[in-house]
Amino acid sequence: MDSVPRLISLFTLFFSSLWHPGLTATNYNCDDPLASLLSPVAFSSSSDLAGTHSPAQLNQRLGAGGWSPEVCNAQQWLQMDLGSKMEITAVATQGRYGSSDWVTSYSLMFSDTGHNWKQYQQEDSIWTFVGNTNADSVVHHKLLHAVRARFVRFVPLEWNPNGKIGMRVEVYGCSYKSDVADFDGRSSLLYRFNQKLLSTLKDVISLKFKSIQGDGVLFHGEGQWGDHITLELQKGRLVLHLSLDDSKTRLSSSQPSATLGSLLDDQHWHSVLIERVGKQVNFTVDKYTQHFRTKGETDALDIDYELSFGGIPVPGKPGTFLKKNFQGCIENLYYNGVNIIDLAKRRKHQIYIGNVTFSCSEPQIVPITFVNSSSSYLLLPGTPQIDGLSVGFQFRTWNKDGLLLSTELFEGSGTLLLSLEGGTLRLQIQKATKQAAEILTGSNLNDGLWHSVSINARRNRITLTLDNDAASPAQDTTRIQIYSGNSYYFGGCPDNLTVSQCLNPIKAFQGCMRLIFIDNQPKDLMSVQQGSLGNFSDLHIDLCSIKDRCLPNYCEHGGSCSQSWTTFYCNCSDTSYMGTTCHHSIYERSCEVYRHQGNVAGFFYIDPDGSGMLGPLQVYCNITEDKIWTSMQHNNTELTHVQGTSPEKPYSMALDYGGSIEQLEAVIDSSEHCEQEVAYYCRRSRLLNTPDGVPFTWWIGRSKERHPYWGGAPPGVQRCECGLDEICLDIRHFCNCDADKDEWTNDTGFLSFKDHLPVTQIVITDTNRSNSEAAWRIGPLRCYGDRHFWNAVSFYTEASYLHFPTFHAEFSADISFFFKTTALSGVFLENLGITDFIRLEISSPSEITFAIDVGNGPIELVVQSPSLLNDNQWHFVRAERNLKVTSLQVDSLPRMSQETSEEGHFRLQLNSQLFVGGTSSKQKGFLGCIRSLHLNGQKLDLEERAKVTSGVRPGCPGHCSSYGSICHNGGKCVEKHSGYFCDCTNSPYEGPFCKKELSALFEAGTSVTYMFQEPYPVMKNLSRSSSAIYAESAPSKENIALSFMTAQTPSLLLYINFSSQDSLTVLLCKNGDLQVHYQLSKEDIHVFTIEVENFANRRMHHLKINREGRELTIQVDEQLRLSYNFSPEVEFKAVRSLTLGKVTENLGIDSEVVKANTLGFIGCLSSVRYNHISPLKAALRHMTIAPVIIQGILTESSCGSMMDSDVNAVTTVHSSSDPFEKTDEQEPLTNAVRSDSAVIGGVIAVVIFIIFSIIGIMIRVLYQHKQSHRNNQIKEKEYPTNLDSSFRNDIDLQSTVSECKREYFI
Repeated sequence: MDSVPRLISLFTLFFSSLWHPGLTATNYNCDDPLASLLSPVAFSSSSDLAGTHSPAQLNQRLGAGGWSPEVCNAQQWLQMDLGSKMEITAVATQGRYGSSDWVTSYSLMFSDTGHNWKQYQQEDSIWTFVGNTNADSVVHHKLLHAVRARFVRFVPLEWNPNGKIGMRVEVYGCSYKSDVADFDGRSSLLYRFNQKLLSTLKDVISLKFKSIQGDGVLFHGEGQWGDHITLELQKGRLVLHLSLDDSKTRLSSSQPSATLGSLLDDQHWHSVLIERVGKQVNFTVDKYTQHFRTKGETDALDIDYELSFGGIPVPGKPGTFLKKNFQGCIENLYYNGVNIIDLAKRRKHQIYIGNVTFSCSEPQIVPITFVNSSSSYLLLPGTPQIDGLSVGFQFRTWNKDGLLLSTELFEGSGTLLLSLEGGTLRLQIQKATKQAAEILTGSNLNDGLWHSVSINARRNRITLTLDNDAASPAQDTTRIQIYSGNSYYFGGCPDNLTVSQCLNPIKAFQGCMRLIFIDNQPKDLMSVQQGSLGNFSDLHIDLCSIKDRCLPNYCEHGGSCSQSWTTFYCNCSDTSYMGTTCHHSIYERSCEVYRHQGNVAGFFYIDPDGSGMLGPLQVYCNITEDKIWTSMQHNNTELTHVQGTSPEKPYSMALDYGGSIEQLEAVIDSSEHCEQEVAYYCRRSRLLNTPDGVPFTWWIGRSKERHPYWGGAPPGVQRCECGLDEICLDIRHFCNCDADKDEWTNDTGFLSFKDHLPVTQIVITDTNRSNSEAAWRIGPLRCYGDRHFWNAVSFYTEASYLHFPTFHAEFSADISFFFKTTALSGVFLENLGITDFIRLEISSPSEITFAIDVGNGPIELVVQSPSLLNDNQWHFVRAERNLKVTSLQVDSLPRMSQETSEEGHFRLQLNSQLFVGGTSSKQKGFLGCIRSLHLNGQKLDLEERAKVTSGVRPGCPGHCSSYGSICHNGGKCVEKHSGYFCDCTNSPYEGPFCKKELSALFEAGTSVTYMFQEPYPVMKNLSRSSSAIYAESAPSKENIALSFMTAQTPSLLLYINFSSQDSLTVLLCKNGDLQVHYQLSKEDIHVFTIEVENFANRRMHHLKINREGRELTIQVDEQLRLSYNFSPEVEFKAVRSLTLGKVTENLGIDSEVVKANTLGFIGCLSSVRYNHISPLKAALRHMTIAPVIIQGILTESSCGSMMDSDVNAVTTVHSSSDPFEKTDEQEPLTNAVRSDSAVIGGVIAVVIFIIFSIIGIMIRVLYQHKQSHRNNQIKEKEYPTNLDSSFRNDIDLQSTVSECKREYFI
């Protein structure tokens, strides 16, 4: 329904000639003065200082020179009777002549009858008019919306503080003519056609109505084949049923086509317009329009015989109706240009009149409004000491709680309380401190509808009746003796009464009441207003000012709206959005943002337009070191086999990506690069034919256009990738498959023209010949590069700025961006209206200010930072304004917010250009950088605009100064034009943030030796000198780090060879102690032992050895365990090699190291680093180019995943990759594309036999080699030869005899 194009609103222009005479009788020169010729008796007021009706026309000097009330307060008013219903277009005011009495602000009210007033509104709020500044000047106001009424009331709100209320007034307009019909609930009008069946392709129906009833049919028509149209009131809302469907669906069982309006049973005029062209419909009630597409097989509405207005009569049964009839008045009723009421008044033969009159009867019902939840009340007298009680009234409210009635009973009967609690009606009789009786009835009575209540007590029985119709609950009764009191307090209690006189355990009632009866007598509420009956406080009398704050629904993105009397609330559950109006997405805009937050690869929801209309989309973020890929998978990922298709019988498959095409387009458009791999495997199945021929296969893109080019080729060229490179199987064709060979071949490549992506459908037409078959596979849509997150500009002059179109955000505005600066102050952005404006600025080095004015005066929010914000670091700002709250957030500082006023102006109306980095006055310009600017989810391309603007440069360097800390473990932050990346070359870790550990499983005899010689090149080696240490120079410092886990002792973890005599060794002793050996000469050996625990306990341990000159420190598991200073005579040599695990060469190591070296190291080593060298990383990632030698079995694994599990169960951890990527490039030909050919089967059988033969020979050779290697090993003790068996056996760690003899420091 919501997807119907907005162009349907043009129906109004097409049909204006048909319906405009019925909507208004406005004269285009409707500005005649209407009050100047009125007699003094046409004026009335709440009170008059002169005691009589004073002439109050504009420029009046006679008498008192205008109107002034006896007292000046908010309950005073001046009204005039224009004699008949007029169209009012403007008003004017003056002060009282020759005085200091004038009104500075006022409101207007209108009525047809002098009762049941309606307040003038603009922008969905009660409008306040600016009054006078002296007694003589005239202030005119043109009404934005013309009003049709007979009575006009001026209500002073503020006046001259040095004088009193004083007014002379004028209203401008013209006469208003209309055709009116009155329906009494049993009447109707029948418009009979000239033929049996009336079939229309276009319809326009317009009318105005007023009613005091919430239910009733306004008009109905139906056809014998199921077509029908019905407009009816249901609980104060208009429901339209419209169907062109040739079915027998009954009206009672059909779902409404549209529902509009609220509180339409208020006895005020409401306009209705229905426009239909075929199945497209515009439905308008007052100023709200709903567009929808109706059901049906045809575009014609077929109605039989007649249209009925006011009810649905039963054929053959006069006076009988299918549903409740409309009760009220209808004005200017037009059906396709026919004035129905005019025909009825002239008694035309097409109209059957059923008890309809042609003047509008007005029920004399006076409503009252309880305005304040703490101080409103109405006091009415009753007849005391009667045996029994009778009270009745009607109420409507949005509040769940409130006191409805409190009265003190006579003869010790107690106090009667009637209240609304949680939407349920509760009647209590309180006696002293106990509760004598209680009745509960009803639910959800705070629904805004009128509900009737009556309390009757007679003969020891009290009865509470709610909504005395067929749907009301049964009457609740209880036995108690009651004697009526003399005072009835409705809505609340005065402050000066005792508890016994008026009891209110909850807050006062906010809502409307009417038809109040006490002792079966109606109470004249106008007498209350005039002061002759009862008393009151904070009431609006003769007015129900209830307002539906959920119409329209300002809860965004499908949030559900609920309300109280003063505000509305949004429930954002299941919307994927948050905030007071469900405005903000709970998801980030892209994978780039998730990566910036420190996330690694995985499935994420992204919301590409943030707070915009598009919803979130699930994607896979493959976050690598150099690119962040966003993958969107579709519903057909497998290789799909196709046969038996032809141009007459094509094969077609549509692809579903789990989101709308608009969502996918948003992701594509915001990415730097997108691609989609397409593969076509063929045997005697042609793909694209010749460049000039009709293609046999094509694909459909985002715009639903056919594209006859294949992966690897540009748009507009009917070729495949091999055709561009001229390497196709047949040089006469431009695709391998177009060679039409009997053997299997394929055309595979990437589509990368963003404007055509994604692939939404593939069509294949050439697999219907003998031995013809094909298979296709289309990969996921993959994109990288966020064009907007790093979209930045630099402002280098204060007078410079960027300008964009006006920011349109009437009800909801959010602005977010990053900035960095060294300036003291400057304006980030500004947009102006006539009086409204919005501005964001850095007002001081530690303050950000958000200022906004929607017409009620400026609101200014300031966030103060404890640290300077002009530190040339990136800072984040988010400002928001909606109908509930205005807020400002800076970085992670506490959010500043201020509630938005529910009354007054609330539309932000801007009309100037949006200035970014400056203002329209070219003052207070911003110096610095702004990036990633978003307004209501829309991205502003700052860089593109900066290219054509002086004083502004695209881009902004220095990302690493703000985000360098995101690179860990020795990783280096490297600047890019669009962001940064972490260079992990000199880190033992890898991954996008150098946080992913590299670890490996060592078995008995495994050895990794790194030779310190010439540097080796690596992919991101920006500084070749940092990738290796030269053997010629002795290091002045040594930084060694590694993590290990083992259950084996003794073990050799690390061995560094400086020369034939000098070395550094890290080992575990027999008893599990950690030992570090520094051998600086044959005689000078330093041994440091850490014996805080048994380190062979199958737990992860972290070792750091740091030598700065002659100062040595050793940390184990983040705790400093040893400090030592070598003597000045000690000389450190240059490093020759570093070995992890078993040392295989005879380097003159001492006996204790030899014992530990028997098996080397059995367990897991991780994150090994020596200065800038990562030997384990070199062995695992750069084995072919690094100076590293691996002996034995080295298996990449994860120590962390093994730590809390059985170490026997060793599992290899694979590197993270895109789960959507295919794992076997040959899969289509070896697994998925099956052939029944006997020749192919024979070939496959031969190949399999040869492979198994080769494998058998290799296994035999390897087994013999391994046996020979084992026999030559030196063994001190029988140890297991592999990790599984070593971890399966317990190691004897109970020996108390230390094998470590030389210890300097523990």
